Amino acid sequence: MIDLSTKYLGFKLKNPLVVSASPLCKDQAIIKRMEDAGAAAIVLHSLFEEQINLESNELDRFLSFGSDVSAEAVDMFPDMGQYNIGPDEYLEHIRKAKQSTKVPIIASLNGVSAGGWTRYARLMEQAGADAIELNIYYVPTDPDLSGSTVEHMHAELVKVVKDSVKIPVAVKLGPQFSAFANLAKQLDHAGANSLVIFNRFYQPDFDLEQLEVTPNLVLSRSNELKLRIHWAAILFGKITADIAITGGVHTPEDIIKSMMAGARVAMTTSALLEQGVDYVGVLLKGVQKWMEEHGYESIQQMQGSMSQKNVPQPAAFERGNYMKVLSSYTVAAK
Repeated sequence: MIDLSTKYLGFKLKNPLVVSASPLCKDQAIIKRMEDAGAAAIVLHSLFEEQINLESNELDRFLSFGSDVSAEAVDMFPDMGQYNIGPDEYLEHIRKAKQSTKVPIIASLNGVSAGGWTRYARLMEQAGADAIELNIYYVPTDPDLSGSTVEHMHAELVKVVKDSVKIPVAVKLGPQFSAFANLAKQLDHAGANSLVIFNRFYQPDFDLEQLEVTPNLVLSRSNELKLRIHWAAILFGKITADIAITGGVHTPEDIIKSMMAGARVAMTTSALLEQGVDYVGVLLKGVQKWMEEHGYESIQQMQGSMSQKNVPQPAAFERGNYMKVLSSYTVAAK
């Protein structure tokens, strides 16, 4: 019998498919449907730092700091009181989700500073969250701010939050770092229980008629998975933190590639927004069918099998593959 189970954040999950943070997770009935469809764990929609600081002047400072919008935002500078439920309601949402489900419920904090995060991390733990995902959204626009300083800020934030709670802490990151492998090592040493790669930052567009900067929300596609499996394969065996892949998980093959690269779980949202919540079951049946056809008995058997550590030609993840790809392209004669 095919064993789809995996381990993530210290939990034994029935399969590697986890629902990532999105507005879908604001609805208790939908959360229950996700579980019934087969989701192994659910990351709740994010509590934004702006919501925590809604009544403070810090909100204006933070909103003017960057130019992009987060993956869950629906306007450039949203009315945070209307966009999402507030901090107290979010904690109640955790309690209700825990009461109605049996799968791990992972709370999500989206921001950049340590202030409100530590307090609400503790409150989320008290509300019953099984783990916390730190969705670190930060756009360093100050030309005097060095990359090493930004990396240090990330590691310090993780350490502060880890010191404030006893439950596991996952860290969701974007890929825009000059030495991501080193950052991953720093976060690992800071105590991160998982690295979730990668956050999708949405750059604004220009409305040429109204001369306004407008948000541009585009759902992910499977071709975005390549960046994720590339780094998962490189990091596998080099850090102790679990690896989770998010962004570009749309098909059973996407889940399988994620596992072979070295991820413990594959997270999806865009596919569910397009196909419906019951698509979770379709994905899992597809994974099981593929494993049966290719002689795999368990998810754990394939995890990391295509990582840099285990492939015959590890240079495929470095410059060797770059040169091979370029040389493989043939220009058509005119």
